[in-house]
Amino acid sequence: MSHDHSHGGLGGHDHRGRLGVAFGITAAILVAQGVGALVTGSLALLVDTVHMLTDASGLLLALITASLTLRPASSRRTWGYRRAEVLAALGQSAVLLAVGAYVLIEGVQRLVGPPEIPSSELLVFGVIGLVGNVAAMLVLAGSRSADFNLRAAFLEVLNDALGSLGVIIAAIVIATTGWQQADAVAGLLIGALIVPRAITLLRETTSVLLETTPPGLDLDQVRTHLLRAGHVREVHDMHASLIATGLPTISAHVVVDEECFTDGHAPQILDDLQACVATHFDIPVEHSTFQIEPAGHRDHEAPSHA
Repeated sequence: MSHDHSHGGLGGHDHRGRLGVAFGITAAILVAQGVGALVTGSLALLVDTVHMLTDASGLLLALITASLTLRPASSRRTWGYRRAEVLAALGQSAVLLAVGAYVLIEGVQRLVGPPEIPSSELLVFGVIGLVGNVAAMLVLAGSRSADFNLRAAFLEVLNDALGSLGVIIAAIVIATTGWQQADAVAGLLIGALIVPRAITLLRETTSVLLETTPPGLDLDQVRTHLLRAGHVREVHDMHASLIATGLPTISAHVVVDEECFTDGHAPQILDDLQACVATHFDIPVEHSTFQIEPAGHRDHEAPSHA
C-alpha cells in the first residue's frame, strides 16, 4: 500500500525580482571594471572582472532557473524543474573553482615580475565595484538561504565585494609605498576567497545529485521511530534524498501484522508513519511514501530491496 496523492508546492518561491535587480547591477559593474582592467592593467581588477563576468552569467542563469522552477510538475517531469537550481549552482561552483585556480597561478607569476599599475585609476574602479556589489548584496540578502541558486548568487556577489575591497587596498598601498606587488597579492587573496566557497558549494550540490541522505536526517533514528508505531514489525528498503532546497523525500517498506489488512488498521498505520517523519525530526519530511506489506511479501522482492 503506498500513499499516492499530490503534495503540491513543487514550484518553490518566486525570487526573480531580486535576481533581476542583482543581475542588472552586476552587469553594470562588469562593464565598468572591464574598462578599468584595460586602463590599469591590474591583475586584481582583471581577476575581479573575470569573476564578475562569471557572476553576471551565474545570476542570469539563476534568473532563468528561477523561472523554470516555477513551472508545474508533469507526467514526464514529476518534480517539475526544481532540480534545475542544483544544476545551476553546480555549474557556477565549477566555473568559480576554475577562475580561482587561474588567479592563484597568475598571481604567483606577477609577484616575480610585477607591472606598473596606476594607483589612482585602480582606486576609482575599485570603489565603483565595491559600491555596486554592496547594493547587489543588499538586494539578495533577504533570500540568500531560500535555495542553492540564491545562495550561490549571494556568495558570488559577496566574493566580488571582498575582491573590490582588495583592489581598493592594493591601490592605496601602491599609492603610498610604491610596492607594485600589492596588486598581485590582492589578486591572490581574491583567489583564496573564491576557492573554498566554490569547493563547499560544489560538494553540497554534488551530494544532492548523488541523492545522499539530507544533512541532519539520521535514517537510523527515523527507523527507530517508525518501529515504535503500533503493529509495525520491520522497516526495510529505506531511502531518503533531497530533490531541491526545502524538498526532502523518504520512502520505505514497512512490515506490519497480518491482521492489519483485515481489521482496518493499515490506513491508520500509514497516517502515523507519515506524521512521524513530518513532525519528529529537525528536518520535517512532508513528502513520504511507505509501502505497507505483510511479512511474507519480502520473499518476493528483488535482492536489492535491503
